[in-house]
Amino acid sequence: MNTILRMPGAADELTLPALLLRNAEDHGELPALSWRDSGGRHTLSWAEVRHRVAELAAGYRSLGVRRGEIVLLMMGNRPEHWLSDLALVHLGAVPATVYGTAAPEQLAQVVRHSRARLAVVEGVRAAGRWRPLLDDAATCLDRLVLVDTEGAGAADRFVSWAALAARGAERYDPVAFEEGLRQADAADPLTVVYTSGTTGEPKGVVVSHRNVVLNARALDAVVEVPDHPDHLCYLPFAHIAERMLGLYLPVFRASHVHLCADPAAVADAVRELHPAEFFGVPRVWEKLAASMRTVVAQLPEERRAAVAAAGDCARAYLACQERGERPSAQLAEAYRTARAEVLDPLLAPAGFDRLVWAASAAAPMPPDVLRFWAGLGIVIMDAWGLTETTGVATTNGPGAYRRGSVGRPLGGVQLRTAADGEIEVRGRTVCAGYLRADGSVERMTDADGWFATGDIGRIDEDGFLWLTDRKKELIVTSTGRNVAPALVENALKEHPLIAQALVYGDNRPYLVALLVLDPELAPAWAARHGLGGTLQELARHPEVRAEVERAVVSANKRLNRTEQVRKFAVLGEEWGPESGELTPSFKMRRRVIHDKFGQILDGLYAL
Repeated sequence: MNTILRMPGAADELTLPALLLRNAEDHGELPALSWRDSGGRHTLSWAEVRHRVAELAAGYRSLGVRRGEIVLLMMGNRPEHWLSDLALVHLGAVPATVYGTAAPEQLAQVVRHSRARLAVVEGVRAAGRWRPLLDDAATCLDRLVLVDTEGAGAADRFVSWAALAARGAERYDPVAFEEGLRQADAADPLTVVYTSGTTGEPKGVVVSHRNVVLNARALDAVVEVPDHPDHLCYLPFAHIAERMLGLYLPVFRASHVHLCADPAAVADAVRELHPAEFFGVPRVWEKLAASMRTVVAQLPEERRAAVAAAGDCARAYLACQERGERPSAQLAEAYRTARAEVLDPLLAPAGFDRLVWAASAAAPMPPDVLRFWAGLGIVIMDAWGLTETTGVATTNGPGAYRRGSVGRPLGGVQLRTAADGEIEVRGRTVCAGYLRADGSVERMTDADGWFATGDIGRIDEDGFLWLTDRKKELIVTSTGRNVAPALVENALKEHPLIAQALVYGDNRPYLVALLVLDPELAPAWAARHGLGGTLQELARHPEVRAEVERAVVSANKRLNRTEQVRKFAVLGEEWGPESGELTPSFKMRRRVIHDKFGQILDGLYAL
């Protein structure tokens, strides 16, 4: 626990407005929020943040925003988003962020379900998707706030962000603002998070101040980071992970948020910031590892050998820590030397030389990726949780971790598995339930408070949780055998040529796979073998296919007969949120992939 922070009351009674007041009073001069735009780099202190929030709250109040109503936000990671969220919370309203990639029907569903009257959107292009909903009799939406108004023209149904901010500055009333602070209650809804919906329709999870503060306190007891740490904020605020890490935890810790508006620029942002902590979903860590592998592959042979030797030393040292053993003096000294002379100089250009906390969640981390980073002296502390558990429910930590597991339960969280292996969770960080269309909340736990997560796993004798798969994603072959696809997919992705993999075989006699070439490592491999061409051309090249086939054979040797892949197709176009195969939090949309590549999958069974 960060001991320098004063907590203004019992943790289970704290609210975000109370914590923001503490930050302004105790840490007012410390940096709170930084971002870049066309005008350069900007930073607000905690005192300035609270003043901006107060003015914005007055602006939103002037638009008729009321306590308890949902206001929808659809913007990237920009200051208007971050500050609006806190301003709405101070009014007692409930901000809910919508994914910028939401399809029109998904957007309409959220607008209708939330009964929101106001939405804050980024610009004219986004507004075009919202305008039809202003005239939809099935919605309550009657006004938009546009942050970027260039090209918007005259309209009476939207307010510019500039006008909102100016109105707030004029109408700011300190007494009214502080009254909002006094009215806030820990049990009040803090946000509604609409799940990204890998299967079925999104649900609105109601998250309270108490859920968030208790989760933050439990995380802070495990995660050892410097006081007032820097946080690189690049994942969507529509996901519970960035809401906790990029908004709520920074308010709890009085830390410094650096907004990164373009997720594709995260590697550049890391190189500039050199953060002490970094969170990435597995696909982010995979892409960063691919970049590092490319760097290593281009080193002279002597340096590559030094990196390999330093990697072996780092893995041996970290393995001792993992087992709870004290490394020998000789190994400890060798590791210090390897860090100073080889690993840190290699990590510094990438921005990871000061990293003390590396974390991941949202999907199983491929073992080869964990091993790669361990060879650079970085242990990726895998965690697990859902929106319904206010994000992290279990995590590894420096004091106790098992690579490949997702750690032990946080303080206050209880864990058990049902007869079929489904993980069940109980605790005060488990949310109240799902928002109904009439504004009431549907309870999601049983009579004893247990929430069935839909994830399958096991708890070992030391209390560490090991994930198998999503219950709904289990493949049931035509022979009645259950297969966890993530297990097979991670085995396939251990080969550097394969960036993404999807295993298919529900109600089929055997498994087949779609394998996507790595956009960075595949061209490098091809160049070393005298090949050229685009990724699509490489995907069709016989030598590439032969190498991929060897990767499949190697993976199959480590899998049981039911899990083995019999046939596969090689694809040359990476899957992503923009093309629809991944959610904005980089989880696979299996149904979308099944539909999009249905002919290829059917063809694999016809061959």
